[in-house]
Amino acid sequence: MNNQFIQRMTIDWTRISEDSYLRKIEAVKDVDTLTFHKPVTFFVGENGSGKSTLLEAIAVAYGFNPEGGTKNYAFSTYDSHSELCEAVRIVKGIRRPKSGYFLRAESFYNVATKEMEYVDARHPSEKYHEKSHGESFLAIAQKYMRGEGIYLFDEPEAALSPQRQLTLLMDIYKCAGGGAQFIIVTHSPILLGLPDADIYSFDRGEVQLCAYEDTDSYVVTEMFINNREYFLHRLLEE
Repeated sequence: MNNQFIQRMTIDWTRISEDSYLRKIEAVKDVDTLTFHKPVTFFVGENGSGKSTLLEAIAVAYGFNPEGGTKNYAFSTYDSHSELCEAVRIVKGIRRPKSGYFLRAESFYNVATKEMEYVDARHPSEKYHEKSHGESFLAIAQKYMRGEGIYLFDEPEAALSPQRQLTLLMDIYKCAGGGAQFIIVTHSPILLGLPDADIYSFDRGEVQLCAYEDTDSYVVTEMFINNREYFLHRLLEE
């Protein structure tokens, strides 16, 4: 039985203009429905394959601010979200989340700045700008992550060292075991290694489930580590 907060998403393509760039994204243009079976779902693929665009649309359709934050965040420093946000429909489960967060690397600075405007006596500022990028990125994730929550992360590894990525992996695993749901865009072979997660690949012109060992993140990293000298010779001598 599917017990996720977001069980399925659909795209109504009649709400997207015929000349929209979205219709030119190979992996996305034929997607009508995507189902989420597991507590953790990863989106992987090459830059420009549409994974972050789709995650943003899911987040906005679910009620999150396009630039990130909790559902209480409502601001816009630059209106860049696509019309896909208006075309996505969310099929929700019967459970209701107790918390949630949309965390995206590219607009994290804006969210950290806005956080200072939302503080009060009961909710003091975490002063994210006084921490390093990696420290504040992990701190904001850990502050809001808990069981029974819904979390959408866009490239959370961007500011994290490999050690901190392992910390985040453990936190995600613990929260998912406590009833949370995660949908995560990532290039990290560390995060992708989380057990019993679904991985949707946006490569090769379609969105399809794939095994961890078949992701480009794993394949390229493994080849480089195991054949570093050969790889560098071929890359730098040509």
